[in-house]
Amino acid sequence: MWWALPALICGGTSAQVLTGVIDIHAHTDPDSTPRSIDAIDLAKLAKSRGMRGLVLKNHYESTASLAYIVRKEVPGLEVFGGIDLNLTVGGINPAAVERMTMVNGGWGRVVWMPTFDAENQVRDSKENRPFVPIAKNGELLPDVKQVIGVVAKHNLLLETGHSSPEEGLMLIREAKRQNVQHVVVTHATRPPVRMSIAQMQEAAKLGAYIEFVYDRQAMADTARAIRAIGPEYCILSSDLGQPNNPLHPDGLEAFFAGLEKEGISRADIERMTQKNPAVVLGLP
Repeated sequence: MWWALPALICGGTSAQVLTGVIDIHAHTDPDSTPRSIDAIDLAKLAKSRGMRGLVLKNHYESTASLAYIVRKEVPGLEVFGGIDLNLTVGGINPAAVERMTMVNGGWGRVVWMPTFDAENQVRDSKENRPFVPIAKNGELLPDVKQVIGVVAKHNLLLETGHSSPEEGLMLIREAKRQNVQHVVVTHATRPPVRMSIAQMQEAAKLGAYIEFVYDRQAMADTARAIRAIGPEYCILSSDLGQPNNPLHPDGLEAFFAGLEKEGISRADIERMTQKNPAVVLGLP
């Protein structure tokens, strides 16, 4: 469950708290799922609060074109899109990833392995519906390896989506084998992923970054995991956009305040929200 929480200012003004922050996990309208704000209005809000950039995420279609439009409407904010490899884009579809890289501007930068249609998601929720498998008998499927090759070819960011911890580690190892430069474990502690600290540590040792997202009820656990893994391997994102939750900047402020109360330093928060997201997006 996602929890609503009023914005908290953890020292300084709102703009100071969010200056230079890049949110790599932002849900917005237009979408087929209800959202709290559209991409252009979020970009305007993020810019007004001092943020550096956003990655627009949609479970069911590529957001590369949307990123192009938002950049045109809100100059000065670094906006990127990506593609989730769910059923609506053909599942594990190398051609869809290749096409995303051709969209004007080149702002399609992220490839998420299946999320809501992931086998792990469907089995975890005990739903009776089709899913997109990525592995069989402990081995990644050929199309998955091909997609990872496309990611490497275009220097994209690979995210593990809603894969199981074991699948996520397989993806990271294959990405390393194919010389993918940037990998993120998507909201590693959230359902249905639920990586253990030991698994997150292994992922980090293999070169992946570990993403943590806003969750009011998990501040202590998140802080504990960050300390165990090291902030140099972690990224903080919002994963917001749900109608009953805070808007992304407010949620991020609350997230940072909660972590500071749990002993995470402002310097480490800045690293996890400014430097590390910039690295995985290939920004200076």
